[in-house]
Amino acid sequence: MKKPLFALLLIAAAPVSASAPDPASLRSTIEKLVSFGTRHTLSTTTHPTRGIGAARRWVSSRFEQIGRDCEGCLAVETIGTFTSGPRAPEGVRVEDVIAIQKGSGDPDRVVIVQAHLDSRVNDVMDATTNAPGANDDGSGVALVMEAARLLSREKFPATIVYAVLSGEEQGLWGGKLLADTAKARGWKVAAVLNNDIVGNTHGIGGQHVDDRVRVFSEGIETAADAAGIKQQRAIGGEDDSPSRALAKAIVRIAGANKGIGLDVVAVRRPDRFQRGGDHTPFLEAGFPAVRFSEATENYDRQHQTVRTENGRQYGDTIDFVDFPYLSRVTTLNVAVLRELASAPAAPVGVSIAGALSDDTRVTWQPVPEAAAYRVRWRRADGIAWTDHRDVPAASASLDLSHVNIDDHVFGVSALAATGAESLVTFAGVPPRPTPGSSK
Repeated sequence: MKKPLFALLLIAAAPVSASAPDPASLRSTIEKLVSFGTRHTLSTTTHPTRGIGAARRWVSSRFEQIGRDCEGCLAVETIGTFTSGPRAPEGVRVEDVIAIQKGSGDPDRVVIVQAHLDSRVNDVMDATTNAPGANDDGSGVALVMEAARLLSREKFPATIVYAVLSGEEQGLWGGKLLADTAKARGWKVAAVLNNDIVGNTHGIGGQHVDDRVRVFSEGIETAADAAGIKQQRAIGGEDDSPSRALAKAIVRIAGANKGIGLDVVAVRRPDRFQRGGDHTPFLEAGFPAVRFSEATENYDRQHQTVRTENGRQYGDTIDFVDFPYLSRVTTLNVAVLRELASAPAAPVGVSIAGALSDDTRVTWQPVPEAAAYRVRWRRADGIAWTDHRDVPAASASLDLSHVNIDDHVFGVSALAATGAESLVTFAGVPPRPTPGSSK
C-alpha cells in the first residue's frame, strides 16, 4: 500500500488546475444585466425587456444555452414562493433561477455557487428608477454563469448547483428559498459559495486593491442549539465550524494556485459589520456557507441612484467594474468548486482520545468514496493546520505518538484518488458514559 499512498500524496500536493474565465464573456453578461434598467425585486415581471422578470428569463435562457452546449448536462428550472415583509408589504413572488449539473457518483452531495440578481437605488422601495447593479451584484451573477460555462465541460462525482437569486435586497428571500429547497429535496450540501460584490478594486478611500479577495465565515454555528454551542466551546472548535473549514479550504486552494494572483483574506465573522448576504439562510439551516466579496468597497457605488453631485460620481455602473479582477475571483471559485465536487464527503464521527497520556488517538467513520484520509493537527494556540498524516482508505483511526491531546487540536478530511480533499471535520470527544453505564 505504501507506493499507491505515496503516489496519492504527490497528486494531492499538486495545484488544482484552474480554467481561464473569459473577461469578454463576463463583460457581456453584465452589459446584458444592466440593459434591463432595473432588476428590483418589485419591478415589472411582464415587460419583455425591462425589470426583474425579463432579467430572470434571460438568465434562464442563457443557462439553457450552456446546457445545450454540454449536451444536456444542466437541468434548468425556476423555483419560487410568495413572500411579504417590511420591504414588500403587499407581498411579491420571489423566484430563483437554478441550473443543476448532476453528479455521477454521489448526486445528493451538492456544492452551490450563487449570486443575487436584484438591484436597488437609495430608496429600497423604488422599483422603477434605473438601478444598473453592475457590481452589486451583476459581478456575482456573471461569475456564476461563467463558472457554469466552464465546469459544464467536465464531469464530477457530486452535483453542482449554479444559482441566480432574487429578493436579496428585500430580505435575503432568494437565499432562504434555495436553502429551504435544498432541505426539502434532501440535498447533502457540502459547500455554498455566495458571491456578492466581487468586481470593484477602487475603495472609497482611494485604495486600489486587485490582488486580494475577502471570504467571510462564521465561527460559532448559527444553527447550533445551546448544547451545541456549549460543546463547540468546550472542545475549542470555535475556529473550526463547517463554514470556517470551508474558508480554510479556500485559503488552501488559493495557495496551491498562485497563478490566480489572489490572496484570500479569511475574515472571521459571517459578513461585513452589521450587514448580511444570501449565505446567511444556509448558515441558519446548518449548511457550510461563505461569502466572497472584493477586498475594498466603494460605498458611492452601492445602493445609489446614478448621479453626479459636487463632482462626485454615484451609482453602480459598469465602467467601475474591473474585469481582470473579476476574472481572477471567478477562477478561484471555479478551482474551489472543482475540488469540492471531486472530493468525497467529509468524514463524520471524528473524535479523539488520549487524556492523561502523551499520545492521541484519532478515530472517524469510514467514507465509502474515500481513497485515503488526511489527519490534520496543529498547536492549540494556532488557527491554521500545520501538520498532517495520510492513511489508507481501510483505516478508521490513527495513533499519534507524542502528540499531546491537551496541546493540539485535530481534524480529518477524506481524499479522492485524484487527491481532491473534502472539508476538514474537527475532532471532538466521545460522549462521557452516563451514570450506571457499563463503562
